[in-house]
Amino acid sequence: MNNSDFLDRYGPAALVTGASSGIGASFASLLAAKGLDLVVVARRSQRLNDLATRLGNEHGVKVTVCQADLADATAAETILRATASLDIGLVVSNAGFGFKGSFESGDPKTMADMLMVNCTTPMLLARGFVPRLRKRARGGGLVLTSSVEGLIGCPYSAAYAASKAFVNSLGEALWGELTPEGIDVLTLCPGATDTEAPRLQGIDPATLRHLMPPDEVARLTLENLGNGPVYLPSEHYRTTFERLLSMPRRAALVAMAQSMKK
Repeated sequence: MNNSDFLDRYGPAALVTGASSGIGASFASLLAAKGLDLVVVARRSQRLNDLATRLGNEHGVKVTVCQADLADATAAETILRATASLDIGLVVSNAGFGFKGSFESGDPKTMADMLMVNCTTPMLLARGFVPRLRKRARGGGLVLTSSVEGLIGCPYSAAYAASKAFVNSLGEALWGELTPEGIDVLTLCPGATDTEAPRLQGIDPATLRHLMPPDEVARLTLENLGNGPVYLPSEHYRTTFERLLSMPRRAALVAMAQSMKK
């Protein structure tokens, strides 16, 4: 799909959450290059302002900054109010975070915040935007960023994997409901990606193999918007999880737990 067709189907504006860094910033940059106006959402307002200035100067698009902490129970309503007057044809619900370690070592407050950011706020945003997308005569799209860890319960990543399993299930259900109405729904399941997320989880990115650049993840996702319901951009992780999910579940979980202990 060329930029003109993309703009006609998903424009004139797109919303991107988690836009201050990583895959979210890549989504914002690529969508601006396609000519879409943007609403960018994240906690870090200075980063958003810098991004908005750069994209506006480079691509001549209008970029609206919406500062919000998606761990706040009112975040979805704040975003929906801020975008009420805009014709948003593409919603990229990308914000999320996780942590590694034994389940009992997880901080309860961090776990609760993670469920709000990864599950509750994306669900409420989808609930708010779906009626708006349905009213558009030319369709639209919804991207939910999940993870390959949402494909199976991952030992030593239990709460995060569970939160992303929620996203996968939500995305598949919405694909079934909305695709017949001309609304594309894609649940993105990236593997290891070269963002700040691994460092925040205490992982040295140099130890990760098959690390994908966030620009490539975002580009491939936009190219595959119509190929839902679930999309894995990494060939390595597609092959790995096809093999893993074909194993007896007990054997797969034991193998994963042993590999995490190494």
